[in-house]
Amino acid sequence: MTGLRWQKSTYSEGGADTCVELARDDTSTVHLRESDTPGIALTSAPSALAALLDGIKSGAPADR
Repeated sequence: MTGLRWQKSTYSEGGADTCVELARDDTSTVHLRESDTPGIALTSAPSALAALLDGIKSGAPADR
């Protein structure tokens, strides 16, 4: 995952080392990682991540 430009979440605490970071590659795949374990990242399509975040915001139960 070299060459990605990671951006910290706006919800991260000031200078804390534990925060969520996001990056997008040239295929528009979204990458998510914890700053304290940068070698491990999840990948997602932008639409799937948007649906997840919308569900979290609305309090909707997860489909199983």
